[in-house]
Amino acid sequence: MFADDKSINNLQQLFLEFKKYLELQKEYTKLELTEKLTILISTLLMVLILISLTMMTLFYLLLAFAYVLEPIVGGLMVSFAIIAAINIVLIAIVYLFRRQLIINPIVNFLAGLFLNSKKK
Repeated sequence: MFADDKSINNLQQLFLEFKKYLELQKEYTKLELTEKLTILISTLLMVLILISLTMMTLFYLLLAFAYVLEPIVGGLMVSFAIIAAINIVLIAIVYLFRRQLIINPIVNFLAGLFLNSKKK
């Protein structure tokens, strides 16, 4: 099939080029994965920091609201109970709408991050 030396050299050259191509694809995949993991980890870190700061702020605002409610409802214990009830209602609302509020945005973010290969 390969009668002359030129065909064998071309086949060896093709093999070397294919090997280079595979190495470059491997490097590209590493870079792409590193970029996407960096975006994912930085987003998770930002969300955790924002949630922590929001929770601390909400705690102090609700504490202040309890002291504002004290003269209106007749006692500090009653105002704390009202705020606890409000928190329970908020927790129930978040639980009932967890798919729309939490799950779907996370799935959309991860699918957009890992499945879309087009750059904006």
